[in-house]
Amino acid sequence: MKNLFLTLVFAATATTAFSQDLTTPQTSADVGSTPIKQGNWLIGGSIGSLGYSFEGEKFNININPQAGYFISDGIAVGLGVGAGLQTVKEGKNIWNYKVAPFVRYYFPEGASSTGRFFGQGDIGISGTGATAEQNSQTSFAFGINAGYAHFVSRNVALEGMVGYNYSKSDLANAQAQNGLGLAVGFQIYLGHK
Repeated sequence: MKNLFLTLVFAATATTAFSQDLTTPQTSADVGSTPIKQGNWLIGGSIGSLGYSFEGEKFNININPQAGYFISDGIAVGLGVGAGLQTVKEGKNIWNYKVAPFVRYYFPEGASSTGRFFGQGDIGISGTGATAEQNSQTSFAFGINAGYAHFVSRNVALEGMVGYNYSKSDLANAQAQNGLGLAVGFQIYLGHK
């Protein structure tokens, strides 16, 4: 009798628990083109990016915050900064930085109500910190990237970006560095009204 009673209590509890409405987290938001209207701001950046240099067998990881302003619908201009670490095969690790204005264009083709493809170009300076064996270097740098912004709420988008990056030191005998990069991050879109 005791076993039957416990079985009925368990069955009633399980039925009640499973019949409750379970809420799932929001994974998409139907925003249309509202976040990318003229006068809006975007703030965010990549919270981690990875890259590999073709020339020197170097691996890097960076943090790149940025802020921009929409000068027209779908076109934002702004400034990105970055800090990172570069590991050198059989050498000392190098800390680096970057300051680069950017232009970002959101393509109307392939757009959905929850996401958009975009292209981004930047041009600026990058540099490395001085170590005991090396001098501090400042470089001309530019990048061309393509990505996708997926809106998880009205004002927040998760982004993935891939692209090509190039830098050339201002030293007379320096060689150019170029490579491919992958970045994952987020942007917060702020309306002007």
